[in-house]
Amino acid sequence: MARDETTSFDLDVPVGDARRQVTCHERRPADPMAGMVLAHGAGAGIDHPFMVGVAEALARHGVATWTFNFPYMQAGRRRIDPRPTLYRTWKVALETARARWRGGRGPLLAGGKSMGGRVLAEALARGELGPPPAGIVFLGFPLHPAGRPGTDRAASLRAIDLPMWFGAGTRDRLADLERLRRVVAELGPRATLHVVEGADHGFAVRKRDGRTFEEVLDELAGAAAAWIREHVSGDEPVTGFR
Repeated sequence: MARDETTSFDLDVPVGDARRQVTCHERRPADPMAGMVLAHGAGAGIDHPFMVGVAEALARHGVATWTFNFPYMQAGRRRIDPRPTLYRTWKVALETARARWRGGRGPLLAGGKSMGGRVLAEALARGELGPPPAGIVFLGFPLHPAGRPGTDRAASLRAIDLPMWFGAGTRDRLADLERLRRVVAELGPRATLHVVEGADHGFAVRKRDGRTFEEVLDELAGAAAAWIREHVSGDEPVTGFR
């Protein structure tokens, strides 16, 4: 069987009057059925075990990925970039993936781990990204700050008319599960929730749960890929976002 192809290159992101180079990793399985641009969370970049592991798991399930750093992460800073910079980085990543995916078969989606998904939802709701992706995958959507349950951050989700898939753990301190269930229900048929029993915000599980981190990531990727096939996939070659 042919091996996955992994390529790394730089994205050129406008930041004020300057330009910043950030790293993007492209991972393509031998015969992908879909592609996904995937952003990291607030505290760890694209070389974190979660981002590497979920990209590998998605490849096993037929999904090509483009993972990219935001400028603050590329520079090794802890302070998150201002929203305009995050939105512009997302736009450049989507435009780049669209160009590189052209001629591929299946839909091109966007997704994010925690903050990466929250910023994606905000940018889409504000119309900052141009043509939208075919669907969205949220991995640990941060519905509220830890210890302060609420749903204010769901406002951007309500403004998006796209298929949405949420992967959430039962021990996620940034997404009270009952509140998240209500949000997904309010979004109607365009939203799907997949719950990972015993997982925390980073999708780590306890030893007594009897599963490895790799098995959890494979569950996430398999469930997301199945959802794409049922709700998002198309048979015609993609020439851009639809």
